[in-house]
Amino acid sequence: MKSHTYSLLFFIVIALLPLSILRADECSTLTATGNAEYPPYLWRDPKGGKQLLGANQYVVDEVAKRLGIVIELKDVGSWARAQEALKRGEVDLLAGAFYTDSRRHYMDYIYPAFLNTTSVVWSKPGVSDRYHAREDLIGLKGVTVIDNSFGQEFDEYIKAKLDLTYVPSLKQAFLMLSRDRADYILYEKNPGLVYAELLGYKGRFDILAPEVSAESLYLTISRQSKCNTPMFRERLAKTIRDMQADGFMDKALIQGFESWRL
Repeated sequence: MKSHTYSLLFFIVIALLPLSILRADECSTLTATGNAEYPPYLWRDPKGGKQLLGANQYVVDEVAKRLGIVIELKDVGSWARAQEALKRGEVDLLAGAFYTDSRRHYMDYIYPAFLNTTSVVWSKPGVSDRYHAREDLIGLKGVTVIDNSFGQEFDEYIKAKLDLTYVPSLKQAFLMLSRDRADYILYEKNPGLVYAELLGYKGRFDILAPEVSAESLYLTISRQSKCNTPMFRERLAKTIRDMQADGFMDKALIQGFESWRL
């Protein structure tokens, strides 16, 4: 009886083995994308091609290295297009996304977050003494970039309380503020500083305190990805925890700033 049982178990293991090997082989190479206009976190390679560069790229490359897999980080177009590509399963991973309830329907978040970022109010000089809290924005005309999120809680506050216009680019938002077509801009601090310098607006606008939101950037995996299994998500999570513990994430952000300046 025992011999029969062992034989049965042996054949079950053998039968399942090819499937396990196939799954492992399928998940040895993944694709990722992200916001291609988001320095110092991510930006398009100025030399052309589909490569994305920046702090998040260093993080993704290190995750791949530690897991012994290949993650191809590529530009698929606008931030809206990147999210749609993940939603459809055309790519496996998003290299940096804030948490929102709506996104949770088509992707799983890998915890913990790998970097943190703050979103702030940008205005012309002389406004800072009149701004003390987000309630002071009520009744003013604001502007931000299409498909920009400030996290679930502040996104809901914007819908309920603020008069905010959405434009295709931060360049257009800066232009509107400079021409008094808007009273303030809502945008993240680090990418905003980078673009202000790039577009010739360095020092022309004030960054007001306090910030409107402090959000975390997560690695996310598409619910359509063949690699989206509890085991693989835990491998990703453990790797990110290890990278946080050994200080890699801080180094990646510094390297992102330095690479952009170069």
